[in-house]
Amino acid sequence: MFTNQARLLVTGLFTLALAFFIYKYNYQLAAISGMFVFILVWGYFREGPIILAAKHYHNNDYERAEELLMQIYKPEWLSSKRRGFYEFMLGGICLKKNNFDAAEKHYELAAQFPLRSANDHVAALAHVANIGLRQKNYEKAETYLKLATRQEDKISAKMKDVIARLEKELKNQKAS
Repeated sequence: MFTNQARLLVTGLFTLALAFFIYKYNYQLAAISGMFVFILVWGYFREGPIILAAKHYHNNDYERAEELLMQIYKPEWLSSKRRGFYEFMLGGICLKKNNFDAAEKHYELAAQFPLRSANDHVAALAHVANIGLRQKNYEKAETYLKLATRQEDKISAKMKDVIARLEKELKNQKAS
């Protein structure tokens, strides 16, 4: 739950404490400081600033959310739970920027990872179907809509309505 700058600052402080405790022959406190340095470095690679980015994303501050997401050096190193949400948020940000190809890619990746709920998973699938529909890739849209309807019993009424509208639009587009 740190930005990269805050994580570096705290890691530096614990590294200084580690060196001080070793200098003073207090190996128990040195071990604890070393453990905190390890946890902070591990958190950088496995967790990243996803939670902070999510707060900004949910407050519709997409620029700051994207800034935080771009601080992640290697997204493939994130834990699977964090990676799914990372891709979901980037998909939403790309969608807001009307970058539909990138949004589609990110939502496809998000659907491959566990998300918070079945609703989020179906939302990612529905976004890919919607983008496929807009780009006149009806086979892809139909495939992703079928995937989305598999979890129909676990999703909200609003999401069911979205899927129904997409299915209706797909039938209209195929008929014309």
